[in-house]
Amino acid sequence: MGRYASYIYNKVVAVVKDMDMAQEVTQITFIKAYDRLELWRGQDLCGWLTSIAFHSALDALNKEKRRRGSPLNENKETTEQEEDSFQEEREQQLQKLEEDIRQLPAEERKLIEMHYYKKLKTEDIARQTGLTQSNVLVRLHRTREHIKKLMGGTKYD
Repeated sequence: MGRYASYIYNKVVAVVKDMDMAQEVTQITFIKAYDRLELWRGQDLCGWLTSIAFHSALDALNKEKRRRGSPLNENKETTEQEEDSFQEEREQQLQKLEEDIRQLPAEERKLIEMHYYKKLKTEDIARQTGLTQSNVLVRLHRTREHIKKLMGGTKYD
């Protein structure tokens, strides 16, 4: 939480335009993330948290508008522009990730493809590669660390 709280808060403030509401939505984001931690598949944690935060911010705005009785589409244009900006930023991040995965040595790339693209469990990967399951886990961890280093030029570390 300490690592991502200010980043998430800044993203939420950009959506809700209210510092108190942004603090509340940031807290809600981390609670939701904790409650749904089993759904996180090891992908970029910052992106996952940002997605939760964005949807939580939109929910908070909609609740506030309903509470006040104002039309739901009052700030629709602004929200759509922010969502487009978020989507563009996310797309750039995913493109960078794909480039970095292509730069990996063949053995590391193969493990990543098997685990994340083919959705194979580590025990299945171990059987197919002749490695032990714990060795597969260690190599996946090291490969993820390698990818983090490759992505070092991004703000998503």
